Amino acid sequence: MLKGFFNVPQPVNEPVLNYGPRSVERAALKAALEEGRAQQLDIPMYIGSEEVRTGKTFEIRPPHDHKHVLATYHEGDASHVHAAIEAALNAKANWENMPWEQRAAIFLKAADLIAGPYRAKINAATMLGQSKNAYQAEIDAACELIDFLRFNVHYMTEIYAEQPQSSKGIWNRVEYRPLEGFVFAITPFNFTAIAGNLCASAAMMGNVVVWKPAPTQIYAANVVMQIFLEAGVPPGVINLIYTDGPVAGDIIFKHPDFAGLHFTGSTGVFQSLWKEIGANINKYRSYPRIVGETGGKDFVLAHPSANIDVLNVALLRGAFEYQGQKCSAASRAYIPKSLWPALKEKLVAELKTFKIGPVEDFSNFVNAVIDERSFDKLAKYIDAANADPNVNVISGGTYDKTIGWFITPTVIEVQDPFYVTMCEELFGPVLSVYVYNDDEFESIMETIDKTGNYALTGSIISQDRYAIATATERLRNSAGNFYVNDKPTGAVVGQQPFGGARGSGTNDKAGSMLNLLRWVSPRTIKETFDPPKDYRYPFLNKEV
Repeated sequence: MLKGFFNVPQPVNEPVLNYGPRSVERAALKAALEEGRAQQLDIPMYIGSEEVRTGKTFEIRPPHDHKHVLATYHEGDASHVHAAIEAALNAKANWENMPWEQRAAIFLKAADLIAGPYRAKINAATMLGQSKNAYQAEIDAACELIDFLRFNVHYMTEIYAEQPQSSKGIWNRVEYRPLEGFVFAITPFNFTAIAGNLCASAAMMGNVVVWKPAPTQIYAANVVMQIFLEAGVPPGVINLIYTDGPVAGDIIFKHPDFAGLHFTGSTGVFQSLWKEIGANINKYRSYPRIVGETGGKDFVLAHPSANIDVLNVALLRGAFEYQGQKCSAASRAYIPKSLWPALKEKLVAELKTFKIGPVEDFSNFVNAVIDERSFDKLAKYIDAANADPNVNVISGGTYDKTIGWFITPTVIEVQDPFYVTMCEELFGPVLSVYVYNDDEFESIMETIDKTGNYALTGSIISQDRYAIATATERLRNSAGNFYVNDKPTGAVVGQQPFGGARGSGTNDKAGSMLNLLRWVSPRTIKETFDPPKDYRYPFLNKEV
């Protein structure tokens, strides 16, 4: 162990700015929002040292104002996928041989750029392109991405410092090599920080990356790429392309130098990609690393001892912040019968105070869902619930796409714990509640555990320590991130490493050393200073 050998800044979590009235940060963000709406950007792909414009453009519109055009982006084809791979492989030798301190400096600089001159710009891009309010953008695009970059540099040094013991006359060491080939990063719409981290974490460890973001996140991804370039990421190390998924996959997953997949998205897509990789396994130079964080059907379990106010806030924030479009969002709740009447009254009353509308109005707690496809999917579930005599829609249940993709936060009380909205991931502001008899606390945990195939996040709300201990043990495989007396969202880098198992992903814990270890291939080196000159061991000598 060489702890303390590497002199890098000790990371601390980036403070969250509050954007209160008359604050400096609020004024800066308002100005950035106005600037973003006043111009129409032309967004290129970034391949090697080139900004690539194909002329085949698609419009980017705010989800909360779908008649307004923010930007156009240039879609690529198969030739651009090949070009991105070539650029990555051409950059590979110089990048992986760059001293680790120099790679670290680049990403530490990127973190400082986000914390300073780019903070308002990246937050505004996330607000406009992904319809996040100011607070949700701040904790994502600014704070979490900054934390990913700074903490990952710290974890990188800890990995490099982890070295084996050496016997007398021998020097043993481990070289943490980057993977042999390139990494393909597929990133989601809902978190700008995830988009940046899926590229940066692999690149930081000496890998080269082909990055394909969700089309609905391209507006902010463009800002992330600008920051990486200004921080000094060399051309070709991270290549940002906008191509059709199957077009990219057909080329990348058949390429002999494909070395790893870093993915966040739907369970169905991840499973199909895994199958495709498996079908091509004989073509690769090495077995690819497959890292994925996928869906969730995240739960809140209330014990009869739960504090009603704590429970209420956990549901309001956990289910409806960012319109329920967090993979960790509370989407199913199990409430004891004794608490339900009081909780229901508080919950419905507070939901009536929610303001819904565009992100530019800072008084709006809820904004729009990401696109029309999501809107239509959620509307179908809501319509079905409204028409079902066995389901009680106690709040919300309406929607409007006239100006933006607005879904009213909806709470559904169900009689069947396996009703469709208790089992299927909806990815929107819909919370399903099942009321159980107080004496069924033990059995309801079994129901929670066997509902669906997800195991991402969950929480227990209780003042009874025996109940907390029981739930923590009984639900140990039901959630990769488990919260006690808190909402099941809001994992912080360096504090709650994030990821789940079962159908929710490979549980490689973004925001921890565990994730970075997936992007290295260790080589053990043994050097003997005074090697033997005779093959004979002492036991071969004759007795005298």
